[in-house]
Amino acid sequence: MASKNRAEKREESGKEVHPDLPSISKPLKEKNTKGERRALQEAQRAAKAASKADGNTTVAETRRAAPSKRMWQSSQKKDGPLVMSPVATDKKSGDRPLEKERKKDAPPPRMQFDDKNRVEKAKRRAVVDQNEARNRVELFRHLPQYECWTQLPKLESKFFQLDSVHPAVFKVGMRYLAGDISGSNARCIEMLRAFQEAIIDYSTPPGKVLVRDLTAKISSYVSFFSECRPLSISMGNAIRFVKSCVAKLPLSHTESEAKAALCSDINQFINEKIILADKVIVGHAASKVRDGDVLLTYGSSCVVEMILLYAHDLGKQFRVVVVDSRPKFESRALLRRLVARGLSCTYTHINAVSYVMHEVTRVFLGASSILCNGTAYAKVGTACVAMVAHTFRVPVLICCEAYKFHERVQLDSICSNELGDPDAVAVVPGRMDVNYLDNWTNQDNLQLLNLFYDATPSDYVSAIVTDHGMIPPTSVAVIVREYGREHLI
Repeated sequence: MASKNRAEKREESGKEVHPDLPSISKPLKEKNTKGERRALQEAQRAAKAASKADGNTTVAETRRAAPSKRMWQSSQKKDGPLVMSPVATDKKSGDRPLEKERKKDAPPPRMQFDDKNRVEKAKRRAVVDQNEARNRVELFRHLPQYECWTQLPKLESKFFQLDSVHPAVFKVGMRYLAGDISGSNARCIEMLRAFQEAIIDYSTPPGKVLVRDLTAKISSYVSFFSECRPLSISMGNAIRFVKSCVAKLPLSHTESEAKAALCSDINQFINEKIILADKVIVGHAASKVRDGDVLLTYGSSCVVEMILLYAHDLGKQFRVVVVDSRPKFESRALLRRLVARGLSCTYTHINAVSYVMHEVTRVFLGASSILCNGTAYAKVGTACVAMVAHTFRVPVLICCEAYKFHERVQLDSICSNELGDPDAVAVVPGRMDVNYLDNWTNQDNLQLLNLFYDATPSDYVSAIVTDHGMIPPTSVAVIVREYGREHLI
């Protein structure tokens, strides 16, 4: 009877009464329909998005209004004095996620020279008056194809009009443009020496900060160098090193102390990463030369030349096969120097490399850079020589300094390369009777291609001789990871 009365009261009041606790009651929960539940969810999402937007606006206004990176909040304990405690409202740069840091350190994308709008903007900003080459090869339209070599006299007349370019930087750029400086080490050293002279003559303008203004100056010098000739990978690593040294300068240094520290860092980079590294490479590679060996080399690598001369000075008896190619014939100068020192040499062109490879015991090659996947980025023709040596089961040793290693991965020589003068391919020096392509630019359906570099796959490389020792191509990624940011660059 009592339970019946409670049920009747429940129905009348619309409230559910607990049987044991009659004083506690709550209204009956009505069941919503599916449409009502969906409408409620949509309303909650909209309210959440609005509150989030209001919160972001409030945080942004607070950060703009705050004079410093920290705000102070008051906290008063019970029966105690008022205490001001700092609360961090902005993260320090060291607390940023690793992905953001990697995106920040990533190099900007290369300019695609088949984009007409970007090319026109680059021309307006350029110091060098650049004319586009005619009869461009369609597969390489994305690379810079300017007739820079025709602009040398005109650019020399602008010397006293270029206030933004230091005289030492201008002089080195002219030598790049004329082709007087060849070799990745020589180009890198000349660039760093020019930076040193510019830093010595630098003075901070009034109202400027040395770190920011000097970094901007170096960036303008780099732009001028790239207009004269595209930068090599080793030059890019050296530029990043210089900029990192500028960024790490203590604020307590005076201007003279900062300039002295930068010049000292540049000298240390040249001595340790290039000069001493070459000596270490020579010691490692010369130990692989034995009496009676027939060594083959291609191009004109300064490190390979030092290895051959050092092994000869040790009294080892061996013969050198020097392989050359058109249009520059860089190996001729190497051949003259080796013969002058008393080495027994054989000279041949690259089209006959398969005929001499059967008597070769080792191949020593230089490289402009070693990429992260073990690919050797070197003078065009290096991949052909390495492939023939691999077919004949001849060991191929790539001699390269560690500062030329790069985290880039490249599978071909099309995406990134440098184009030379196509007229050099059309002309045969000293043979006027065979110059049948004098007027090749008038032929719309004829294109000449003069590549500077190619990519040698790691499958054709037996070992890489570097200042960290002799390593297999698969260990390049380890060197880049362990020594990349701290030791290499």
